Amino acid sequence: MKKIVVIGSSNVDTTLHVKDFPKPGETINATEITTAAGGKGANQAIAAAKSGAETYFINRVGEDSEGGYITHQLKSYGVDTTYVQTTMGVKTGHAYITLNEAGQNNIVIDHGANYELTVEDIKAAGDLIKSWDCIIAQFETPIEVTTAAFKMAKKAGKITILNPAPAVEEIPEELLKYTDIITPNETESAKITGIQIKDKSSLAANAEKLHLLGVKNVVITYGDKGSYISTKDIETLIPAYKVEATDTTGAGDTFIGYLASNLNEDLSNFEDAAKIASRASSIAVQRLGAQPSIPTAQEVEQAMEDE
Repeated sequence: MKKIVVIGSSNVDTTLHVKDFPKPGETINATEITTAAGGKGANQAIAAAKSGAETYFINRVGEDSEGGYITHQLKSYGVDTTYVQTTMGVKTGHAYITLNEAGQNNIVIDHGANYELTVEDIKAAGDLIKSWDCIIAQFETPIEVTTAAFKMAKKAGKITILNPAPAVEEIPEELLKYTDIITPNETESAKITGIQIKDKSSLAANAEKLHLLGVKNVVITYGDKGSYISTKDIETLIPAYKVEATDTTGAGDTFIGYLASNLNEDLSNFEDAAKIASRASSIAVQRLGAQPSIPTAQEVEQAMEDE
């Protein structure tokens, strides 16, 4: 069984369901309002757990009922919450999502307790990070915390996966030095590289720029067009499975959790792992909500057999 540690965010997601996104200055009506657990880190941890990996989550929640709700949800999906801590006097992170009828979304985040995660928290989980197979992190917690964790993991010979979301224009060189795989979507990649993605050639240019920044293995998720893989041995666009999207929230997180849990230690099956991750995402987008939409390994396996 693969062993994965996810360092990152947990949020309560409030989703406003609308016909279409409002234009600047426009007031519109929501057709429905729903609430669910989310956060990129928590979503990725749950995806890894549902794919069959033994998964730990390192995170901070607030001193409120929502923190308890987050922890309960993680446990219910099989994620170990030993390193999920409560921060006194701080609220749990919250995401406000607008979801249109086409299944597309935009998101505003109030980080809350997520930004209270510290390097000392990483040191406290040091034995775990040094002994597990793979470490995943995003940018919804402090970058210096991720850098400390990746440095520790790489010194122990473990795989590190960075999901640079929300994107920043300049990722610290030290963090990239300890990153094995970077997994931006097309918008995030363009912000990092300064190269807009319009076609396969611009995908290749983005991947090359990310390699020049110091990361050997690049995966650019490209929505309903698929995922672009660029390593020393592979340069290919893996097409997305054609489905009717209901809600794309958490699709990228599902991809990352499944990719991590299916990768060989030497990354020799990168393309096959990405295909499995893509299939998992195609199932997730057909369902509402981030965490509830993530399929089980059995569902993904059955879907691939039915092709």
